[in-house]
Amino acid sequence: MKVQELMERVGSQETGRMIAYIKDGLEEINMISETHVDTVTIDITEGQRFYKFPDDMVKILDIRCKNHQNTSDLYQSIPRSIYKPEIEDADGN
Repeated sequence: MKVQELMERVGSQETGRMIAYIKDGLEEINMISETHVDTVTIDITEGQRFYKFPDDMVKILDIRCKNHQNTSDLYQSIPRSIYKPEIEDADGN
């Protein structure tokens, strides 16, 4: 749909105002929905605790592990801890 068609539908003659409304609407849609989501697979190694994440990463949406609390070779989300751990790590992290 073109700006002119939108202006005709809402009965407006002000192009600048309509373009501003369209930009505001696109910004709101961008805030609500996740865009530019990439999936990265990192193999875990026994005994390794810390892993390198991509430098351009902004937010982790989900971490899944195979055979986590199941035995059917399915990937399942690992729940996020919302409280501070009661037992402190040996290396202080």
